[in-house]
Order: sequence, then C-alpha cells, then structure tokens
Amino acid sequence: MTTATVTQKGVGYGRHPLRALAKAEYLQFRRNKTLMFMGTVFPVGMPLLIFFVGRGGAEPKPMGTFITFELFALSALLFVQYYSVLSMVTTRRSEGVLKRLRTGEATDLQILTAPAIPGAILTLIGTAVVAAAVYGSGAPLPVNALLMLLALAAGIVIFTLLALATSAMTKNAEAAQITSIPVMMIAMLGMGTIRPILPDRLSTIADWTPFAAISDLVRLGQAGLAPGAADDAAALDFAATFGATGRPLATLALWTVISLALAYRWFRWDDRG
Repeated sequence: MTTATVTQKGVGYGRHPLRALAKAEYLQFRRNKTLMFMGTVFPVGMPLLIFFVGRGGAEPKPMGTFITFELFALSALLFVQYYSVLSMVTTRRSEGVLKRLRTGEATDLQILTAPAIPGAILTLIGTAVVAAAVYGSGAPLPVNALLMLLALAAGIVIFTLLALATSAMTKNAEAAQITSIPVMMIAMLGMGTIRPILPDRLSTIADWTPFAAISDLVRLGQAGLAPGAADDAAALDFAATFGATGRPLATLALWTVISLALAYRWFRWDDRG
C-alpha cells in the first residue's frame, strides 16, 4: 500500500496514523533502488572498507575507529536521512499527496515525521552492523557509547528538518541533486578530519556547524578526547566525558532551533502554495 493509496482510499490509519504512513513510506523507499543503495551499501560498505584497508592488518587504534564511525555518521545522515527525506517529500508534494494527506486523520507532524522513519531505521541498523564488524575485529571499545548514540539521534532530527526546509527550494526529485549540495558541503566541512587543515577563520566557523558537533561527540564517545584536544592527548574516562560535551550540545541545540524555524517558515505543502 503506497502513500497515495492510503490517501485515496481514506483507510488504513486505524488508531495509528503514523504507523500506517511510515509503512507506506517504507514501501516506497524499498522500491527506489537508488535510495536503497545509498541507504544500505554505501554508508555501511565505505566506512568498513576504509577501516579494514587502512589498518593493514595492524591492531585497530582509537582514532582509526573514530574515523570509521565519523564517516559512517556523515554518510548515514546525509545520504540516508537528509537526501531520502528531501527526495520523498519533494516527490509527495509534486504529486499532490501531501495536500491530500492533510484532509485525513493524520496530523501535520505525523505526515512530516513518516518520511523520516525509514532512514532513521536504516541508520540504526547500519550502526549495529558497523559496530559489530569494527568491535568484533578487535577495535577498542568506546569510552562512552551513549554520546555516540546521542550524536546520531540529534543528527537524524536536525538533518530531517533541514531536508524539509530544503524541499521548499526543490522543484522535483531530480533537482534535489543540486539543492542538497550546500547542506552536504557544510556538513563535510564539519568533519573532524577536515577542520584541522582549514584556515583558522574558516575552521572556527566550521566548529559551529551541525556535523562538527556530531563529530566531536563521536570522537569524545569513542576515543575519550575532548573537542579541540590533540589526537595523542590523554583520554577522559566515562564520567569525565560528560563534562566535555558543553559546546557540542550547545551547537546541536542551536541548530535544532534554527532548522526547526527554517522548516516551519519555508516548508510548502503544495507546489502552488
């Protein structure tokens, strides 16, 4: 049952409109071969390939493990969450599905949450697969895995909201390849492996981008290194890592508010609206 089918028949909601909508979005996601490839093979395969090739048979190190999870987080949040939501919402709007859904039982929040669920589920599954492969190969366990999960959860919310905002400037699914570039470029500038080689002023700006905060939390959770600390600095213990989360959490909170405001202000339910 597709999203359009649910809308046209006016049935299938029951007491759980979000569940019905999420199922419809999942079916549409599964039928899109490009989204399925970008949501499964790419974000999981590329980080693991770099991890196993990069270690060259040597004992895995904390920073090498961090780079693997940072690359996974970037791939999952951009190509699984952000791009899939942008593509699906834009397609639903151009087909008139979003406008029709608003005449049913589902609330606006449920309608806009449903497209984010397939990507979020795939991200969590990908996290489990990458973690099993990396830690199963002997990589050092994270100092604070909770911070790594928090980073992914916050990233899912922020990049979903940014996708909704970007959809206002996206005429169709093909145009999403162009309109998504600014968000993707800004996210890549926030990588912990790129910021140190940027000019000082640009690096300072990049420190306050959403993915920079996600990267810092992943690094802190995996290697126990506070934001800005050298790679060879002494690792913090589990309790001490919470004390080093100030700037990353403030950045994520700020970007949650910004992306929510942009989505609220720019999002359109109809191409003519």
